[in-house]
Amino acid sequence: MQGTVSIFNEDASGEVVLDSPSESSGRRVEFDAAAFAVSGLRFLRVGQRVALETDEGGAVVAVRIPTMG
Repeated sequence: MQGTVSIFNEDASGEVVLDSPSESSGRRVEFDAAAFAVSGLRFLRVGQRVALETDEGGAVVAVRIPTMG
């Protein structure tokens, strides 16, 4: 899933608005500080595009910066 950061908190948790071309586009997805820590990043800015990795239950387990491949 990919989206745009809408909130990034001081505790490294935040929220992303999904913008993938699917039925979930526009949905807001929260991530916790543990999912952000996996990324190895230091911070995110509002408006930044990110990729979210989820577990089988749909919980965000990692926040990453998408790369061109």
